[in-house]
Amino acid sequence: MSQPPPSLDDLRIERRALPDSPTRTGPWLIVIALILVVGAIVWWFARPRPLVVRTAMARAVATAAGDRTVLNASGYVTARRDATVSSKITGKVTEVLVEEGLHVKEGQTLARLDDTNVQASFQLARAQLAAADSALQESRVRLKEAEQELQRFAALTKSNAAAQSDFDHAEAAALAWRARLAQQQSELTVADRTVAIWQQQVDDTIIRAPFAGIVTSKNAQPGEMISPMSSGGFTRTGICTIVDMESLEIEIDVNESYINRVAAGQPVEATLDAYAGWKIPCKVIAIIPTADRQKSTVRVRVGFDRLDPRILPEMAVKVAFRESGAVATTTADRGVIVPKSALLSQDGRDVIFVLQNGRAERRAVSVASSQDNEIVLSAGASAGEKIVADPPAGLTDGAAVEEGKP
Repeated sequence: MSQPPPSLDDLRIERRALPDSPTRTGPWLIVIALILVVGAIVWWFARPRPLVVRTAMARAVATAAGDRTVLNASGYVTARRDATVSSKITGKVTEVLVEEGLHVKEGQTLARLDDTNVQASFQLARAQLAAADSALQESRVRLKEAEQELQRFAALTKSNAAAQSDFDHAEAAALAWRARLAQQQSELTVADRTVAIWQQQVDDTIIRAPFAGIVTSKNAQPGEMISPMSSGGFTRTGICTIVDMESLEIEIDVNESYINRVAAGQPVEATLDAYAGWKIPCKVIAIIPTADRQKSTVRVRVGFDRLDPRILPEMAVKVAFRESGAVATTTADRGVIVPKSALLSQDGRDVIFVLQNGRAERRAVSVASSQDNEIVLSAGASAGEKIVADPPAGLTDGAAVEEGKP
């Protein structure tokens, strides 16, 4: 029997299937997770942080419908309510409780005078009052006893058990005690009034503020004598001077030739010599209806629309009386006011940065005017927007910013 011819299939090597080896994926997952955590931490600390910038609100330019000045004048800031506080009595100052610049309230104690003698007289008056009250109580008891005695003798006299003279004597005694009781009641009233007088004397040794205000001068020291009237020598006439800052106004002497240009309620623009760039809106309160014969002037009172701590008494001020009947308005076409430090020059153009949704938005602007530390922009910004004041170096358009004080 012949063998079959060889074929290529006979050359095939049969391999046995190897058992599946277990995969080790757990350590790789841990390594990948650690890499992600480290990457997140590195990104968190290396991420760009927003710049902290200082912002300022863009303000609209307020103008007047009648912007014409009809009269310029000068005057001084005065207080309608100020007083040099003194005492009602003459005495030695033992304590002064105020200093210049101190805010005081109405009724607050400013100083005390020596009350040694007054206190002694006050205690004596109180003792006399107590003695008068005790004597009155005794007289009431004696009167009650005399009235009871009178009632007994009246009953005995009706029954002829007592003589008429005894009844008359008892009746006289009762009347005498009634009169004495009335006298002692009057004496008690006098003693009570005496105590009240000395109590007032004690209160007069305490000097209190007549109204709320600020102490502008301190005129007395402990150990000095003070009197309500000048008596020469070293006697003081006042403890301190108090000014009510809520009563500040401007007092102006207007030449009587121009008083026809001033009217009550007329708008006024005031400028303090200490703050030349600060325009303060005011209005005429009243025109004093008399002229000064020596100076040929008429006094005009001008009130501030809103007081400010920078306004102090006796400051020199210049005022511009506006055309009467002008009404203050605010118009967007007159521009907005921003700090001068917010303006930058980039690529030959004036730009500012505006805070928008946590980002700095660069805008090209047109400068209308500049004065002191502020500028007026005629285009590029609107009233009410937050402008980046003092932009830090490296600030770019779209950069993340955070409002605050750098």
